Amino acid sequence: MRVLATLTSGTKLRYHIASLSNSTYCSLFHVFSLGVFVVSVNHYTVCVLHPYLGNTSFLSSFAPVCVTPRFIPRYAYSKPVILKGFSDNTKFQFLCSKSSLLQQYGERMVRLSTANTYSYRKVDVRFEEFVDLLLRPQSMDTLGSDTLYFFGDNNFTEWHSLFENYKAPRYMLPHTTGAYSFGIAGPGTGVPFHWHGPGYSEVIYGRKRLFLYPPDKAPHFHPNYTTLSWVKDTYPYLLEEKPIECTIRPGEVLYFPDRWWHATLNLDTSVFISTFLG
Repeated sequence: MRVLATLTSGTKLRYHIASLSNSTYCSLFHVFSLGVFVVSVNHYTVCVLHPYLGNTSFLSSFAPVCVTPRFIPRYAYSKPVILKGFSDNTKFQFLCSKSSLLQQYGERMVRLSTANTYSYRKVDVRFEEFVDLLLRPQSMDTLGSDTLYFFGDNNFTEWHSLFENYKAPRYMLPHTTGAYSFGIAGPGTGVPFHWHGPGYSEVIYGRKRLFLYPPDKAPHFHPNYTTLSWVKDTYPYLLEEKPIECTIRPGEVLYFPDRWWHATLNLDTSVFISTFLG
């Protein structure tokens, strides 16, 4: 079992251990293919992949006041960590509801990218068209290089009124500033393994599962295949080199250090934002 710490607003040290068997992942794809577990959350239609796929491997808790001196030496340059309860984004979450975003940005153009490791293709569509026609579960038969994904490439002038209400994680690396990337995606979608500089990933609606490897342990994957296909075809056969894993939900923020490999898998229809430090 790989370990991922979580810094929360509590003062008590807690530990939770969870594992996901191969049969659980098989159930995930069976449920996904049938299209069941469809619910409505804050006016988003959510196709939940699996009710049991969503536990963090290992949680530990520290009071926020204790984090600053511990964050830099323990995590900033060495390992990922989840921050819990350090900021209240209730207002931002309200503004990110489906009805609110469509009212404010429905006629605006958004830029979509392909959901593969090296994304070059870009497509511009109206936001309303993306939500109504393209915000769908990931097809098992579609490559990541043929899947359009809304994340980043945001027009910061047009989206400023939304982003100014986001309370970003307040723990910054020395000599860095943050840049936002905002996105919305359907269940089963995600980005296969890639790496970049340090930053934070936060979910506003839904759940996002992440698979992480340190810089010196490059994972085995195909850059044009989806994370969903990797979970189905590769993950069950990993023996020793299993990734560090976690699932983040609203109110939880994952910090990832520089050059850490990571792949994402949205378990529900998800709204999310990342803060890249550079």
